[in-house]
Amino acid sequence: MSTAAAAPTPTTTAGTTNAGGANAAAVFKRLHPASYLSRFLSSGYRPDGRPILPSSSSSSQPTASASAADDVWRQVSINTGSISTAHGSALVRMGDTTMVCGVKAEIGEPDTETPGEGFIVPNIDLPALSSPKFKPGPPGDEAQTYSNWLNELLVSSKTIPLSSLLIAPGKAAWVLYIDVVCINYDGNAFDAAVLAVMAALRNTRLPKAVYDDDTQRTICSRTERYPLTLGRMPLACSFGIFESTYLLADPTSFETPLLPTTLTIALDQDGQAALVRQEGLGGLRKRGKSGEEVVDEAWGLSERRVEVLRRALDEAEA
Repeated sequence: MSTAAAAPTPTTTAGTTNAGGANAAAVFKRLHPASYLSRFLSSGYRPDGRPILPSSSSSSQPTASASAADDVWRQVSINTGSISTAHGSALVRMGDTTMVCGVKAEIGEPDTETPGEGFIVPNIDLPALSSPKFKPGPPGDEAQTYSNWLNELLVSSKTIPLSSLLIAPGKAAWVLYIDVVCINYDGNAFDAAVLAVMAALRNTRLPKAVYDDDTQRTICSRTERYPLTLGRMPLACSFGIFESTYLLADPTSFETPLLPTTLTIALDQDGQAALVRQEGLGGLRKRGKSGEEVVDEAWGLSERRVEVLRRALDEAEA
């Protein structure tokens, strides 16, 4: 009887086996991340359950359907107006990556070289609280790089025509501080940040401002507010190439360090490129495909993705 009582039940055995398997997988993932990812991709899926496109592994296979193309990206949600103290704000979730953007407007004096224009000051912050990857202290290289990219994207696209921020030539103009903070990081921070910025800009309302020459002061209305004049509204789509075989859209924080080459494409509402950047030394060539063919594949996926993101932006404002 004591022997029977000591014998594990089938349920206990199954539970122990499952737990042991999960622990072994976690150890393997930590010690051999590249092999771990490779095994998933060879089975047609990524570690978070997203499928890989058939065309990502073989150029001889037909182009994936639109629904299959949508499945390679993580789900997105957008909430606007979440910061009551800002003139415009948005909270964006892209998978487990969460970004919040606040737009704060102040009045400043135009530059003497551009007396008919205002200013924009974009910034992306990746604090230590968002991920163990980031350390406390001054902004790291990644945050500074993304801030520079964002500034380049907004300026080159004329997303906010600087002339529209003018209050009085040479005397007063709006200065827009566009601050993006990562709340939780799980890869692809730039795409999420750009989406948060565009949603926040669409949500921004500025008070009517009039410059008084007699007092040399700007008077702002407490009741009248108006939206920003917006130009091109590009949205970013990022990819990574793994083992010169797989094109991975919207890489996670686990996948990103394993990708020797990344590609970011930003398209505006007319499908025109606003930014194309390649990072890394791995090159864009993929097994069976030239670099040009890889860019074409990524471009097609980006066009479809941007349509989905724009619908999400419209729904957030509805």
